[in-house]
Amino acid sequence: MKLLLHLLALLLVLTAHAAPKPNVLFLFADDMRADSIAALGNPVVKTPALDCLVQRGFAFTNAYCLGGNSAAVCTPSRNMLLSGKAFFRWKDHVSAMGGKKQQKGMLCPGEGLNLPASMKEAGYATYHHGKRGNTALEIQARFEINKYLPNDEIDRKDGEPGRLIADEAIAFVKDRKDARPFFMYLAFGNPHDPRVAAPKYLDLYQRDAIPLPKNFLPQHPFDNGEMSIRDEKLSPWPRTEAEIRRHLHEYYAVITGMDHHMGRITAALKETGQLENTLIVFSADQGIAIGSHGLLGKQNLYNAGMNAPLIFAGPSIPQGRSAALVYLLDIYPTLCELTAAPLAAGIDGISFKPVLLGQAKAARPELFFAYRDVQRALMDERFKLIRYPQINRTQLFDVAADPHETHDLSADTAHSARIAEMMARLAKQQRHYTDTLPLTSENPKPAAWSPPPP
Repeated sequence: MKLLLHLLALLLVLTAHAAPKPNVLFLFADDMRADSIAALGNPVVKTPALDCLVQRGFAFTNAYCLGGNSAAVCTPSRNMLLSGKAFFRWKDHVSAMGGKKQQKGMLCPGEGLNLPASMKEAGYATYHHGKRGNTALEIQARFEINKYLPNDEIDRKDGEPGRLIADEAIAFVKDRKDARPFFMYLAFGNPHDPRVAAPKYLDLYQRDAIPLPKNFLPQHPFDNGEMSIRDEKLSPWPRTEAEIRRHLHEYYAVITGMDHHMGRITAALKETGQLENTLIVFSADQGIAIGSHGLLGKQNLYNAGMNAPLIFAGPSIPQGRSAALVYLLDIYPTLCELTAAPLAAGIDGISFKPVLLGQAKAARPELFFAYRDVQRALMDERFKLIRYPQINRTQLFDVAADPHETHDLSADTAHSARIAEMMARLAKQQRHYTDTLPLTSENPKPAAWSPPPP
């Protein structure tokens, strides 16, 4: 009996001294390119708060959105992020993929275990605040506190990007009495257009000195299936250097404003003594072209459109950087493993915790991408193949040597065998994700494209 009491006392002591679960602050931007952070190599943008996260945390330079089944890629991206499942697994994915018959056992994105539900089961107080349009409404309803901006357009036009979300997050951090750790998911509506920044942010940049993307083109060289989508109509064709610099000026200024308000949140955590025990994650739903390849939007599978920033900083996270291939939908299982939260079964996401903690160099050997029924792609550590099934067009890039995808190698016969092998791997990935889109059209559309009349 004495031994049992001694063991119980020892257990109580160990429990009392055990490290508490970390808070989790997940900062999520809208339409932010992976190369839009100063500390990750952008020579122009001003991002002091995000730079601080990079300098004390771990950055992934090859994090990607898998793609989208709608032109508003924001919607499937967020649903995949919070569910860990590719959009091919959902009941409603079929309408945007050519009306294919849904498969037995498919769920709506909000059904079953997902990120907010997992964190709640792990003992977290869960909080979401973000934009209402083109987002994961069913999953976000699972947060205990679930708030939306009153008007996405107004929030993007007041000149202080993210201020309202930051104000309420700071109040939550300072006023909460709940003893549980918190999981806070803040889904900002910026730097998505319309891009309005206060003069104090715009004045930090000299528009004429802003460099153009290294893959800038006045117009995309062929029809990618979405040449006249809403995002592409934000500027006339051909794109001029001055027009793209205007877009970039506003884009960077909005990012700087959003960065300022994100910094206010981390300052509040520090002021209240919670920063040291808070895991901070920063990412975005996907990238955006803004002049790359002659495009403006995210309805493409180039790196500019699908590559997103991804940073982890906080307790037990080493300082470092990795080029490991990961999906945004891998964040869910990774957070679950880091916080000992239960994980949904049968998801597509895999934890990249071993890479994050320096125990492995790679997470996935290759990534599959899909955009509606007009584009498919496969990328490994060296090469990327993009297929346009409606026009029977293929591109091949050596992304290790040509990360901006400026030199299409598909016409080089020296790469014929490689293209055939990658097409076979692409088809295999399609089968894995239950994607039934043919990669070749029997009656292809013309590849040439001309801008619509003004």
